[in-house]
Amino acid sequence: MSEFITVILIMIMSYVIGNFNLSYFLSKLKGYDIRQHGSGNAGASNVVIMMGKKAGIIVALTDIFKAFLVCTLAMKILPDRVFIGPLAGTCAILGHIFPFYMNFRGGKGLASLGGTILALDPKMFVVLLAIAVVLAVVTNYICVVPMSISVVFAIVYGYTRQSIASFLILMMAAVVINLKHIENIKRIKAGTEAHFSLLWDRKSEAERLGKVYDGEKGYEKVEEIN
Repeated sequence: MSEFITVILIMIMSYVIGNFNLSYFLSKLKGYDIRQHGSGNAGASNVVIMMGKKAGIIVALTDIFKAFLVCTLAMKILPDRVFIGPLAGTCAILGHIFPFYMNFRGGKGLASLGGTILALDPKMFVVLLAIAVVLAVVTNYICVVPMSISVVFAIVYGYTRQSIASFLILMMAAVVINLKHIENIKRIKAGTEAHFSLLWDRKSEAERLGKVYDGEKGYEKVEEIN
């Protein structure tokens, strides 16, 4: 098998595995589509809103693992190609954001970005995780994390590996992630974006947003936080 075909197969594999969206399947088991409730986003943060912290953590870990898995497999298949890990991770992120069976409307890629970083550079993952926590706490908005970390990682990884291809591939993921968060920025300006503190103080945040919080159904209408 030629290397070109191997790369194509890795891309397809990564995209398909990235399509697996546990938040969507869990909501279907409960009789609804998570994209029609809470924040409207098929991601871990909305699972916290709709199903609680434990379910949210499980979904986040699943989204991290799927990107970590494809990156690791890709680097084992083509260990001499620096760009292959970033390519697999990017395809997994795009699969999470644009799943074909969900009409290409999935999550926003934060956890899968984390899995990609963890697979490509564990030490950098720890550093960026610390920065992400600080950003989220200081700004009180989770959306600033994927928007900034995705760009920073693309630049740092491309530079440290001296790989323009890796930089361009990771920057592609960063651009898509940032575009998916444009509405969040608009809501921040309008004062209607949910705060990071929603994760541990859902009722107070509901009151701030003028929304109705139901312990069973989450928020009647809460703005996206991821």
